[in-house]
Amino acid sequence: MLPRYSVSSKETDFFLKKRTAIIGFGSQGSAQAENLRDSGADVIIGNRPGKSFDKAAAAGFNVYSVADAVKKADILALMLPDESASEIYEKEIAPHLKKHQTLLFAHGFNIHYKFITPPADVDVVMVAPKGVGPMVRKLFVDGGGVPSLVAVAQDASGNALKTALGYAACIGSSRSAILASSFKDETETDLFGEQAVICGGIPELIQAAFTTLVDAGYPPELAYSECAHEVKLVVDLIYAGGLSAMHDSVSKTAGYGGISRGKRLVSEETKEEMKKILEEVQSGNFANEWISEKRSGSAHYKAMVDEVRTSDLEAAGKAFRDIINSET
Repeated sequence: MLPRYSVSSKETDFFLKKRTAIIGFGSQGSAQAENLRDSGADVIIGNRPGKSFDKAAAAGFNVYSVADAVKKADILALMLPDESASEIYEKEIAPHLKKHQTLLFAHGFNIHYKFITPPADVDVVMVAPKGVGPMVRKLFVDGGGVPSLVAVAQDASGNALKTALGYAACIGSSRSAILASSFKDETETDLFGEQAVICGGIPELIQAAFTTLVDAGYPPELAYSECAHEVKLVVDLIYAGGLSAMHDSVSKTAGYGGISRGKRLVSEETKEEMKKILEEVQSGNFANEWISEKRSGSAHYKAMVDEVRTSDLEAAGKAFRDIINSET
């Protein structure tokens, strides 16, 4: 079981005495900035000019260039995309770092794979909320919070963990759970889960099942409803109470059919491919492939996304949503 941290006023008071610069005001950055401010933290925003810069200013934050924010803050929370963080770090953050500042990451990617190598005299910590930005904000406003994984990669000041725990508490995670982890474990499990299940396995399974039904002559909208739309109903059950909760709620016909046939879909060949995917994550091959793709202009990635957007599945999904959302 993952060790769980108990956070007291000692950690939160220590954190609240410091100024935090949120570097990047996207989905995760904006949510965490709002939560920190509501918790009483001194928060500024560092961002390049553009929509996010203007959005942060409109939300009432003091907004600076990335370099100026680095100069003004004690804690630098990097809420930047994995693929662009190292470039921004080298050009706009690293030249202005001061001794015992804290570099805080929401994901271990750039530290674990060494795309960013901080100097030895700064603290390097991770506070990784296990939820997307809008959920981090919504649960906080509702009085709750998403769990966070906390890790320390470098403790130059002797207070790195205290800073990370205070930060995690002030974005709302102490209302749920603050769990001990490492940059390695968070990064590798996160990437594997995205690829094998959340953003890879589930969409491919939906696409294959949809195609099977349509090729057999069933209406595309009905195929979409059964193979895609209803996924949320089951995922919500699993989220709330695990696989057992799902089986307690679905029909016995669905439960029996799912268990007896599901194992035929996830074959030994599938499991071997999962091991290969994990090995690519662990070795850094995937990380290097992705950063190379981004630096070359992302043409291959954009083409794959365009293929998804123009697929028969997406067209059927739009048609189905139009049907169920139309006024009667």
